[in-house]
Amino acid sequence: MSTFYLDRSGSEITLESDVLVVRHREGRQAVPLALLERLVISAKTGLDTLLLGRLAERGVTVLLLDPRRLDRRAQVLGTGHNDVTVRLAQYRTADDEAIRLARAKGWIQAKVRRHRRLLAETAGNRPDLCPALMTAVQRLESSEGQINTAASLTALRGFEGSASQVFFGAYRTLFAPSLGFSGRKRRPPPDPVNATLSLAYTLLHARAVQAAWAAGLDPQVGFYHHPAWGRESLACDLIEPWRPAVDGWVYEWFRDRRLRSDHFKYRGGGCFLDKAGRNRFFAAFEQNIAPLQRALRRQCRELVRYLNALEES
Repeated sequence: MSTFYLDRSGSEITLESDVLVVRHREGRQAVPLALLERLVISAKTGLDTLLLGRLAERGVTVLLLDPRRLDRRAQVLGTGHNDVTVRLAQYRTADDEAIRLARAKGWIQAKVRRHRRLLAETAGNRPDLCPALMTAVQRLESSEGQINTAASLTALRGFEGSASQVFFGAYRTLFAPSLGFSGRKRRPPPDPVNATLSLAYTLLHARAVQAAWAAGLDPQVGFYHHPAWGRESLACDLIEPWRPAVDGWVYEWFRDRRLRSDHFKYRGGGCFLDKAGRNRFFAAFEQNIAPLQRALRRQCRELVRYLNALEES
């Protein structure tokens, strides 16, 4: 077990020797710290503040999450990388638009290419939608060429935005009309598909923050995404190539009815997973996330090598 999800209101967490102990109405759970990489708390929970310090010392990340308000989240990271020169190189490089553009192009090209492949593969199994999906595939292929010729970050963002519109215009047709999914919308998500996408992206983003921090990078200083108050812009950059994987998972979960409309509830104009739905979601997410987690770590190591090489040149 590398991730433990705590989604039972009224739980109490304590640390006994090297074991995380969770007590709740249904009983008691014990998780050895040696098996724990992150703790995700998505329900009202009691814990000793000293526990957070002990977990940080052991390199365990704690993510505090409100499933109804994904903008309300906090992440307690473990001890950071000791080599501050990596972050200094990152800050210097972040002022060079040519370098930022070159790095960003690679991430966005990978995203659009994987979206194109997702639609092409799906078209083979959906003859009813094949013509429309293949039209979108051709348009995304053209977008890849535009991205390659982008002369500025502003132009790149424009091409990326157009490609996203093409993708979601086709992606929405994959879902049953009863789900009410008409395209990507958030804050709050209005339907089950958007609710699932938002939660999955949020958890993937948290993994990127953790990977960047562990590699000695500053998660808030990005290359493609502008600095913004309270936003980990580098983590936003890092997950761009992997969003298509999440999009594919979400389609499969609804297609295979692992998630259904009765796993969601509506409140305050938004749609959210209920407790049974979250249990299914967390289990499905963990079954799929390991390859992306490794990919994020590779991305961070490669970026560190790149920054170090720039400093030496």
